[in-house]
Amino acid sequence: MIIVTGATGQLGRQIVEALLTRIPAEQVGVSVRDPRRARALADRGVRVRQGNFTDAAGLAHALEGASQVLIVSVDLMGEEAVRQHRAAIDGAVAAGARRVLYTSHMGASPTSRFQACRDHAATEEALRACGVPYTSLRNGFYAASAVRFLAHGMESGEVALPEDGPVSWTAHADLADSAAAILADEGLFDGPTPPLTAAQALTFDDIVGIATEVTGRPVTRTTASDEQFRAHLVSNGAPAETADQLVGVFTACRAGEFAAVDPTLATLLGREPVTLGAVLREHLSGQ
Repeated sequence: MIIVTGATGQLGRQIVEALLTRIPAEQVGVSVRDPRRARALADRGVRVRQGNFTDAAGLAHALEGASQVLIVSVDLMGEEAVRQHRAAIDGAVAAGARRVLYTSHMGASPTSRFQACRDHAATEEALRACGVPYTSLRNGFYAASAVRFLAHGMESGEVALPEDGPVSWTAHADLADSAAAILADEGLFDGPTPPLTAAQALTFDDIVGIATEVTGRPVTRTTASDEQFRAHLVSNGAPAETADQLVGVFTACRAGEFAAVDPTLATLLGREPVTLGAVLREHLSGQ
């Protein structure tokens, strides 16, 4: 049985949906915090069990009988994120999984300027040491994040962000399809995958140009200092630690950490990946 954790989240849910187009529902299980939110999957024959990375006994029950486990990374950063990922890896190994997979990031590195990428690197180190074969999905930067960074600017007509660099913004749906393809073809990748990215790396100058075209309204891009951006985030209610982490995204962008473009995702999909322009049209049309 293939078990996917976090299957009610944005990425996990789409991975399960894509997996169900490839293998029978009775061969798929999910580990979720709240089984009520996965009722529709249970109705389709997917095994739904409650599992939490902070509850070893519950996680053991959720992962019971797994042949492969896909660990969808938690929506946290720092030591707690790594601790939970290690607990999930240990749980998958204890359940007898013959392969452990993990949703990592194209910029995973212990020296990254972005905290999440340092967390991914630490998790990959735990995978290397876990004693069973593993696959680390080096996902491109989520295109949905670009949409969120644009949100305020689309209302005011001015996108004020720190200096950035090109980023291979990649759609959740494409990453979900590629994860399903890799799960269904066990052993297709051993260890970290190549970067799973869209076909083009774009800066926010590029993105604002696309947003202007999509909405028909002029949007300008101005450059805020890292300190100004951080202060703006804090003044709007973001915790100081979160603000620092978001500034780290731009520091890493400027260093080119997310600029790589690779054909592996297109090969897995059998088509060209969704463009950021298409993502923006879906989210911004009518605004």
